[in-house]
Amino acid sequence: MALARGRQFLAIPGPTNVPLRVLQAMDRPPIDFTSPEFAALAEEVQHGLRKVFKTEHDIFIWASTGHGAWEAALANFFSAGEEVLICETGSFSEWWFEMAGLLGLKPEYLPGDWKQGIDPAKVEERLRADTEHKIKGVGVVPNETSTGLTNDLAAIRKAIDAAGHPALLLCDTISSLGSMDFQMDGWGVDVVVGGSQKGLMLHTGLGLLGVSAKALARADEADVPRRYWDIRRSLQMPYHMRNPGTAPAHFFYGLKESITFIEEETLDGVFARHARLAEAVRRAIAEWAKGGALNFFVENEARRSNSVTAVEFADGYNADEFRFAVRDDFNVMLGGGLMKLGGKVFRIGHLGDLNEPMVWGTLAAIEATLKRKGIPHGSGGVDAAITHLAEA
Repeated sequence: MALARGRQFLAIPGPTNVPLRVLQAMDRPPIDFTSPEFAALAEEVQHGLRKVFKTEHDIFIWASTGHGAWEAALANFFSAGEEVLICETGSFSEWWFEMAGLLGLKPEYLPGDWKQGIDPAKVEERLRADTEHKIKGVGVVPNETSTGLTNDLAAIRKAIDAAGHPALLLCDTISSLGSMDFQMDGWGVDVVVGGSQKGLMLHTGLGLLGVSAKALARADEADVPRRYWDIRRSLQMPYHMRNPGTAPAHFFYGLKESITFIEEETLDGVFARHARLAEAVRRAIAEWAKGGALNFFVENEARRSNSVTAVEFADGYNADEFRFAVRDDFNVMLGGGLMKLGGKVFRIGHLGDLNEPMVWGTLAAIEATLKRKGIPHGSGGVDAAITHLAEA
């Protein structure tokens, strides 16, 4: 492995780059998490998160990864044996399905195509067939991190309503929140799972949960055993005391600065930047694909994500060996394939604190490695990305 010079380009879909000003905001000694200082900080963070989630409802925060927020979503609003419908989108939908079963729920997996996206008509069809309303929740990953597949969450909400079904709508917005438009209230989402380490440009460590009034009404009835994740206990406390233990105050300082960063650019500006940079990545891949050895994993062009893109190699090539070569030769870290996609795809994360030169550098490292390894590819991928961003 060559001696790395300069700073590594982190081009994975999470954790993402943490801006210097966010790091500096967190660089402080501990404070008393019961103090008026922390109370004011927590209220400010809550107000800012509501704007990012586009909701009037409370956002619950845990010291955890996004997986912890998943568990909170399932443990607080359902009882043992209750049915939940999980829509298949990729690795993360499979893990959510598995977790529901381990918690004693009765999950059903609605089959889907990892390359095409969820068909809202199938969601409606399944819910119409549930005439006894045994299904209590519908779980969706609107931006599947393992594949770079997006799904139309608003259309899925309409499908649930068209079926006249009372099921809660749950979604995992971890790799899209703060990067792509999301409207908790506008799209009628009842439970929203989020995390700090992607579009919110913070270290891994905060699990976020947006909860509608409809979902909150279920909390007293749910019988899944819980203590750390129990929002009933949280609601008995002032907002700054809702953590089940010592509050991670330094994360709140960082999150406050991240939200300020987003507000300065404006949410619409953030979404436009991600769309512009993602299109540059797609222009490069489209050129490389002309060589026949690699292509987009997601076949449905309309469903390709603005925060992460998965690139699939043809048989005979190992995606992990390729991305390790990119890392060792050029100090650029790409994401690997998960579960059944291991060794078959590499993933380019293009979200968070990111600009044009960072995208160009990542794409140049990939194209240079394709040349070094003699992997057939169309030339001019980087040029296509530069042209797009120069004209955008």
